[in-house]
Amino acid sequence: MNTDLFPANNTSKASFSGVQALDGAVIHSTLMREVLDLVARIAPSDANVLLTGESGVGKEVVARAIHQLSPRHTRDFVPINCATLSGDTLENELFGHERGAFTSADERKIGVFELAHQGTLFLDEVNEMGPSCQAKVLRALERREFRRLGGTRKIKVDVRLIAATNVNLEEAVHTHRFREDLFYRLNVVNIHIPPLRERREAIAPMAQQFLREFCEKYGKRDRRFSEEALAQFIQYSWPGNVRELRNVIESLVLMTKGEQIGLRDLPANIRAVPVRTEIRLPIGVTLQEAEKEILRCYLETFPTKKEVARVLNIGLRTLHAKIKAYGLPVRRRRFSAAYSAKIAI
Repeated sequence: MNTDLFPANNTSKASFSGVQALDGAVIHSTLMREVLDLVARIAPSDANVLLTGESGVGKEVVARAIHQLSPRHTRDFVPINCATLSGDTLENELFGHERGAFTSADERKIGVFELAHQGTLFLDEVNEMGPSCQAKVLRALERREFRRLGGTRKIKVDVRLIAATNVNLEEAVHTHRFREDLFYRLNVVNIHIPPLRERREAIAPMAQQFLREFCEKYGKRDRRFSEEALAQFIQYSWPGNVRELRNVIESLVLMTKGEQIGLRDLPANIRAVPVRTEIRLPIGVTLQEAEKEILRCYLETFPTKKEVARVLNIGLRTLHAKIKAYGLPVRRRRFSAAYSAKIAI
């Protein structure tokens, strides 16, 4: 985590305007800047937060950002993945036990609720928590106290809870798989993190950032992407989101022999995706809506705004004015794409 982004003496006024690196990833998306602006607003509070979004979108990264921007940043951020532990084991990890609480309990164990005292506890995949564990977590949150397994003494805790899920918790409540009262206790602030396919303008700069990171890590000579490879990255849907992108880049750095990573070097499932060559707009959209969508797609497709202006046969100043008027993202890092687009309405 790059803690330089979160100065300790300015946590209440921190913001994420502009393009910034967060945990090795480039935040280069209007949608993510909106998420992180919200993070900056709610971080100074003690409100519980529920992070939603697909697997791999970076929920723990956002949780760490909330912690680092909060007054609790000098204390521990304690993460635990609820999906990796079964019922009793998870309860033991959360609340700990006293020596002799069960046959193999040779010594006292401190649970993560205690470890996160005056800090932040992050429960990832909270939807995997069983009914018994849900009840104990709810009680601990409401009373700010609990007992270790086998213990009689109440332990007071001051914990800010951030939970994350990749499923619809409201639906889980309706089907009685998740407690309604715990859901409302967790869902004080809800932050949805969009999938990577909804922020395609971020794919190329993130890929470049990961490329530099892994070239440095493995002592490889500076590698570069071909225009075709970056274009293919932008078209791919990335079902594994940022995690998948990062893993693909690491593999490419290790496996590619030459200095340039080309189309033929990409995994077969990414190579097979047809490159987008047209924009389809439904009948009924307004002229302004059509123009905004065309501009957005061209900005994602062509390497520079100068090239976009040339293809659209408009002046660069006019293009800048339209980008500003429509609130479109401004790409600050250049990348190449070796294809053009045509309009099909």
